[in-house]
Amino acid sequence: MSEQTKTPQSLQEWQELAATLEIEGRAFINGEYVDALEGKTRPSVNPADGKELAQVANCGPEDAERAVKVARETFESGVWSKMPPTARKKIMVRFAELIEENKNEVALLESLDAGKPIGDCMNVDVPGAATTIGWSGEAVDKIYDEVAPTGPDDLALIQRMPLGVVAAIVPWNFPLSTTAWKLGPALATGNSVILKPASNTPLTALKLAGLAKEAGLPDGVLNVLPGPGSSLGKALGLHMDIDCLTFTGSTEVGKTLTEYSGQSNLKRTFLELGGKSPNIVFADADLDKAAEAAALAVFYNQGETCTAGTRLLVEKGIAAEFVEKVKKAAQVFKPGHPQDPSTRMGALIDQSQFDTVEFYVAKGLEQGAQLVCGGQPADAVAGGHYYEPTIFSGVTGDMTISREEIFGPVLSVLEFESEEEAVQIANDSIYGLAAGVWSKDIGRAHRVARDMRAGSVWINNYFGGDITVPFGGFKQSGNGRDKSLHALDKYSELKSTWIDIS
Repeated sequence: MSEQTKTPQSLQEWQELAATLEIEGRAFINGEYVDALEGKTRPSVNPADGKELAQVANCGPEDAERAVKVARETFESGVWSKMPPTARKKIMVRFAELIEENKNEVALLESLDAGKPIGDCMNVDVPGAATTIGWSGEAVDKIYDEVAPTGPDDLALIQRMPLGVVAAIVPWNFPLSTTAWKLGPALATGNSVILKPASNTPLTALKLAGLAKEAGLPDGVLNVLPGPGSSLGKALGLHMDIDCLTFTGSTEVGKTLTEYSGQSNLKRTFLELGGKSPNIVFADADLDKAAEAAALAVFYNQGETCTAGTRLLVEKGIAAEFVEKVKKAAQVFKPGHPQDPSTRMGALIDQSQFDTVEFYVAKGLEQGAQLVCGGQPADAVAGGHYYEPTIFSGVTGDMTISREEIFGPVLSVLEFESEEEAVQIANDSIYGLAAGVWSKDIGRAHRVARDMRAGSVWINNYFGGDITVPFGGFKQSGNGRDKSLHALDKYSELKSTWIDIS
């Protein structure tokens, strides 16, 4: 391994690498980095210490118009949309390789921009993004069209066609992972894409655009526009020449984007939204393993995770013992500097999110929940926003902290007495994104998993899965699916051609 590609092993080494980074903040349109048409910029701020990382283009509706025009012309030209799948595959696979080859820089940009622990970025986010891009490319030349059963005088073809222009809006909590989940299937199936990263975490999206061009992606196929949802996101949602909008973020914004679809051209809209996921632990479970997973389920990524197991449902007879085990397991998630390889929990994204966490902690205390641990800001790095792992016991289903998504390191513990009650409590939510079940009784585990209304259910684990399984939610957690072959379906149209051969 060369000195240039050697992975830093300490906070100091990561900071030295950060000092040498040339951060690209311009938009990416038609294969080039360009300024916003009005010349506006906004700072990208490091959540770890509140310091500015770079000035980033602040794009608006006029930039959206420019990017859509380029994306449409590129799509209609056929330079990508009509490229043979085997050729698209080669470019996608090379794109994935370049992400891996640049993993130090990509991971560091993600950590700097989002406040995420560098260890998670290196070991989860970057390899996951590369896998998603490469797997999507590898899959696209292995999906066959169909011939329908007809009489001898007819031939009926069923073909999978690209949608056209796809707008992808991704969130700030997993900027790299969710970007890959959108780009992989959308590009592999031949679409042109306009990517709008969250306005406070645009850096890895802009880096990926350059890597895609280096891999051979034709100009105009991928365009990246940093900017606010209130103006840029609205312009994309209402645009009459965008065929599909895919979004990961809050349920509130997802509902607004659905309205935009109806107000414009009924563009296909796929949504992966909020969650308040239940994690059910029965008395016969492996309690030590379940406790470690319960802590990970809520404190991983600072709790800024849509699938976070923020409602811990524990069988009454073991509740006190189990909560103590979770409290002990939570100690490894002491907030620290995001670029320190030993850090397991980094910084909250900004002041607004910090204030949200403080609001819900106060609400829990006000409504009678018992604070087991945490409940205070953490003193990790000056200028950043850090919060202690927080656990509430004695929570009931009508309390605000058990019903609303907090998006921070706050766990609510609820008790149950029977299998039926556990399922009832688990399903008593407007959300249905994910759930966990812990039991050595395989029959019970399957019954509970079957009866819970959630898009992903994990038995005797939490956060399990890979690119081969679909991801998405029930109820107000959204529609459509990321990952797996099912995602390729979402970015393509079916065309039936009936031929008279008599």
